[in-house]
Amino acid sequence: MTRTKTQKIVLDSNCSYLGMEKGCFTVKNKDGKTAKYPLFENEIGEVVLKSGNAVSTGALASLGFWGIDTLIVTQKGKPVAMLKSLDDDSHVKTRVCQYEALKDDRAFEIAKQFVKAKIEGQNIVLKKYGLKTDTSVKLRINALETDNLTSFRRRLMQIEAKFSQFYFRQIFQLIPERIRPERRKTFKAYDGVNNLFNLAYELLAWKVHRALINAKLEPYLGFLHSEQFGKPSLVCDFQELYRYLIDDFVVQYCQQIGKRDFTFKTEKLSAQKKGKREYLNDVETKIFTARLNDFFETSIEIPRIKVGNRQTVETLINEEALLLAKYLRKKCKDWIP
Repeated sequence: MTRTKTQKIVLDSNCSYLGMEKGCFTVKNKDGKTAKYPLFENEIGEVVLKSGNAVSTGALASLGFWGIDTLIVTQKGKPVAMLKSLDDDSHVKTRVCQYEALKDDRAFEIAKQFVKAKIEGQNIVLKKYGLKTDTSVKLRINALETDNLTSFRRRLMQIEAKFSQFYFRQIFQLIPERIRPERRKTFKAYDGVNNLFNLAYELLAWKVHRALINAKLEPYLGFLHSEQFGKPSLVCDFQELYRYLIDDFVVQYCQQIGKRDFTFKTEKLSAQKKGKREYLNDVETKIFTARLNDFFETSIEIPRIKVGNRQTVETLINEEALLLAKYLRKKCKDWIP
């Protein structure tokens, strides 16, 4: 039996058009050339629609009906929206169990697992490059005791933040001096490399968000990160498991780029202030996002839930979400990422 081939449709050039015709998705570029993607011959795994392109309502209906992951991104590649099927809100029991877990001891254990797994991953990156690691952090995490989740989260985040400073001080030394930032800056960074990390994390967030929805989990109800308006707390939690993979990818990518590959953009900083932020230029951004998407398709030596001893990074994220959901429904004794 021939294995179904998974394909992705990416509209990353301006003036392209995605339509639907006789059971095929059709992509027509600005030069008039048309590519066809038969819906039933190949499994369409994901569609990415970049600002500056067009899509028919027929194609959108098919994407929604068949539950095909669909992401809408800006010209800079930043994810801003996704297509959500009505069936995505099914399996209410999983979300009810997720709410209930916040009221018992599982909330503390899950929060611990997120931080321990993140630090373990960061230590893997440090070890890979012969840098200094710290394995004692897990002991401090395991020693934490409190019956107040708010206080517990705060203490966990303090440990995580301190280790992350230790971690980024070292891996930033791997970035060529010509583009190396002084320190890690997250929200509204000015330099190009920090914004490159931020873009990569945003693409990771999309993969995680979709995995959580497919697992029937509530993306805005986390265990490590607190509940805040507009903050997908569980997405933030789950990202921690895979940030080290993104860090390693970005560090390696930075070896082949220089100042000439970045450009400045004037943005509004406040009501009365504007400033310039540095971003990877459009050509390099397209290359970067394409390579990162390819990275999510690389194979790793971790068995799948049902069959096979290998899987892609993207499949791993999807299956980890399913395993967490299974744990929350009390279908298994523990959850260790």
